[in-house]
Order: sequence, then C-alpha cells, then structure tokens
Amino acid sequence: MKILDRLEEWLIIFLIGAATTITFIAVVHRYLAGVEIPIVQDWLLGLHLGWAQELTIILFVWMAKFGAAYGVRTGIHVGVDVAINAMQPRMRGRFVLFGLLAGAFCTGVICMLGSRFVWGNGLHAAFNHWIGSTEFVPEGPVTPDLEWPTWAVYLAVPLGSALMCFRFLQVAWIFRQTGELPHHDHAAVAGMDEDEHTGEHEGART
Repeated sequence: MKILDRLEEWLIIFLIGAATTITFIAVVHRYLAGVEIPIVQDWLLGLHLGWAQELTIILFVWMAKFGAAYGVRTGIHVGVDVAINAMQPRMRGRFVLFGLLAGAFCTGVICMLGSRFVWGNGLHAAFNHWIGSTEFVPEGPVTPDLEWPTWAVYLAVPLGSALMCFRFLQVAWIFRQTGELPHHDHAAVAGMDEDEHTGEHEGART
C-alpha cells in the first residue's frame, strides 16, 4: 500500500512540476522573442511552442483527477460536517460510512462510464492494432496541437476515478475498524516537528 501511496504522490509532483516548467518556458519564450537580439531572436522565433498550452491543460487535468484521490486519502477535501458531528457517535458513524460508500459508488460509476467512453474513442482501435487484429474499428480523434490520440488524454477519467473509488473504500474500511478518519492539519508546517512548536510557545509565554 505504501508503494501505491508513493507512486500517487510522485505522479502528482511530476505533473505539477512539468506543467509549471512548461508554462514558465513558454512565457519566457514569448517575451524574449519580442526583444531585438541579433541571432537569438531569429532562433527563438523559429521555435514552435504552440503546443505548450494544450500540454499544460492536459497535465493539470491529470493532476486534478489523481489529486482528488490523494485528497480522499489524506482528508484535505473541504466538507461541511457540523450537523454530522453533532449526532450521537453511533448515528454519526453510520452517516460517515454512508457518505464514504456513496463517494465510492459515484466514482465507480464514473470509472465505468469513462472506460466505455475511452474504449469507444479510439482505445478499441489502438488495442486491435497492438494485437494485430484485422477487425475494422474507426480510429478516434487526436488533439489539435500535439496530435495525440484523445483516448490517451481521457484515460485520466477512468484511472483517476478508479483510484478515487479505491481510496473511498480504503478510508471506509479504516473508519469501520478504528472509527478514525484521515485528518489534515492546515496549520501544520512541513519540516517543523511538535517539539520545536512546543519550545517556541513556551518561550513566548515566558
């Protein structure tokens, strides 16, 4: 399970880093290409970065889908739970489980429908090509700038939804066994342990 957690985190880090880097390069290229620098300007104008915006959008879509699954696992999704927390523990537990299972059901349905959409959008034709089948299946469309098959881009929907469904079930199982939900401390600062915070507070009181 830890391997899946790390892969999820590294994938999100890669997507964020790649999208940020591509955006930065595209913006710098746009402005430097307008500066009259001999030779350099001609070289920059010869570079075609029209695909940068499309690729950045694709990366952010994938990041959003897998980031949503990460949010379920770590408990960082925003939720209004005032009424549920006011209930008796037994009733609260039932409502929490219902909400988690409802989330798993919805994301499971999205995964199934997304898989059917991707299959009919070109994955079927690509699969037949991979296995050497002679069955005729229309190829799907491609993206405007990168000319990538759209089914590869849309794979974010079934894959991300499947992972999110799994995370809902994982959290539901842990809650059923321990009664605890993942909680993210928004006031916490990475790299600072509790001892440092305690020492700072005690120093401030003295």
